[in-house]
Amino acid sequence: MRTLADLQRDPDEQPADADVLPIEVQRERTFETPEFAGMRFLEVETKSALNHVRGMPFEWSINPYRGCSHACSYCFARPTHEYLNLSPGTDFEKTVVVKTNIAEVLRRELARPNWRGAHVAMGTNTDNYQRAEGRYRLMPGIIDALGASRTPFSILTKGTLILRDRDALAEAAERVPVSAAFTVGMLGDRLWREAEPGTPDPRARLDAIARLNEAGIPTGMMLAPIMPGLNDDRDELAALVEAAAEAGARHITPIVLHLRPKVRAVFWPWLVATHPELVSRYRELYARGSEASPAYRRAVVGFVHERIRAARVRHGEPEPPPAWRGAESAAGEPDPGVQLSLL
Repeated sequence: MRTLADLQRDPDEQPADADVLPIEVQRERTFETPEFAGMRFLEVETKSALNHVRGMPFEWSINPYRGCSHACSYCFARPTHEYLNLSPGTDFEKTVVVKTNIAEVLRRELARPNWRGAHVAMGTNTDNYQRAEGRYRLMPGIIDALGASRTPFSILTKGTLILRDRDALAEAAERVPVSAAFTVGMLGDRLWREAEPGTPDPRARLDAIARLNEAGIPTGMMLAPIMPGLNDDRDELAALVEAAAEAGARHITPIVLHLRPKVRAVFWPWLVATHPELVSRYRELYARGSEASPAYRRAVVGFVHERIRAARVRHGEPEPPPAWRGAESAAGEPDPGVQLSLL
């Protein structure tokens, strides 16, 4: 079975959504507010909401958006924009497809007799809580549909906008297993603004981890991506683990940067422009393909694991999440919620 890291290695293997091939735009919109400057939103009516995923710990995903204003230089999902005849570079950041009717379609799909309540993962491609969600508000309807149908789900995000839906998530968690995770890979302002210019402050994400856990939503952290020479300093990695532990993260999962060819085509010019002194090191570490050398990965991931074990000693094991009241009738099992465990 593949893991989330495997999905990041193989974005080209993800099937495109049938309803956007070819894309049929109902409306193209732009907004005058500064946070949407230079962006366009292509509104479509989707024919399906649930995407079947093979070989992962989950069978289904939901992507209300295609493209992402987070504009992360390393994003593994960038090549999926080529399915829309759009570029994985600027188009991915500036042209976002919005499935305006996705909650309505999802309700119909979940009401089918053959739907068995399999786990649904969100945020495994583009971020459901990117800036567009503040305007389109698609997630409340999605959360309500999943909870009402007793479908367990998880959300991976960088978007602190998820806190807007904290009450809805807590209500859904009364019926089904619900969990979340934030991706946080750095604490320094300079690298954050360079590499993830459209994302919320990393410290705000850590605060969101704490607030969701306080609300009874088991929430962890993906320490990702770990980029050689950029955010792999041992002191910074240790500080990230400690900050996540203090926030009550239920797990911490380190992932080293993957550079598949189409992602490399975007990341490499960014690296040359922002950190030219690291170019030769990246050529050496990624000489054999999409992954850094095995020795590098063993060293950096091993260090993070050591810090996680040390954090367990200092902070203790967490209390388990509140008992899920619908467990007896669920198709899936509740999240065990073991803090600082490794996925």
